[in-house]
Amino acid sequence: MRARIHREGRRMLLITYTLLTAINVVVFIYTAHWIFAIVLLFSLLLTIFITYFFRNPMRVIEVDDPNFLIAPADGRVVVIEPVMENEYFHDERLQVSIFMSPFNVHANWYPIEGKVLVSTHQKGRHKGAWLPKSSTENERSLVVLEHSNGTQVAVRQVAGAMARRIVTYAKPGMEVTRNQHLGFIKLGSRVDMYLPLNTEMDVEVGDAVHGNETILGRLSD
Repeated sequence: MRARIHREGRRMLLITYTLLTAINVVVFIYTAHWIFAIVLLFSLLLTIFITYFFRNPMRVIEVDDPNFLIAPADGRVVVIEPVMENEYFHDERLQVSIFMSPFNVHANWYPIEGKVLVSTHQKGRHKGAWLPKSSTENERSLVVLEHSNGTQVAVRQVAGAMARRIVTYAKPGMEVTRNQHLGFIKLGSRVDMYLPLNTEMDVEVGDAVHGNETILGRLSD
């Protein structure tokens, strides 16, 4: 597995590096050496964190069953329960939610192969992503995918308390495959999936998962 900087972070990293370099030059010229040492240390730590946050591991998964459901994000499973999904399906679905801390990879992948039916974005609040109401009140994007067997799966990207931008690459009509990025969420956030109730799950609440690596379960035939 190799890693590189995600394209969503390149502009921010360039701006950050430029500003921090300018600040350190000014501090070095006009202040005491001990102040410069503190500023330099802070700048290095901030640079390391931002670079680490925007890492983009090159993950490729191959599966022999097209009905396998692959984790769309890194993080920890915080919800597996039947709920009423009222934004698109308007019926009961199995909700599976993955919470991403600021230290997780924040790229998102498609959990299944198929066709994009819907891709929408809604503005909203920025509550903690671990709160149940964040799924319906926070800034979010909804992507609905149709599997080749006719099963429809919804993926919702939810912004957290620190996240201020959700990027979604999915467009209605697109044919998507595994190993493709669905989007990116900046800072702490979560991804919700709404699945048929008869989906066979292989993970439990509390399990750590890795995007485009962990098999969450299997869609029914």
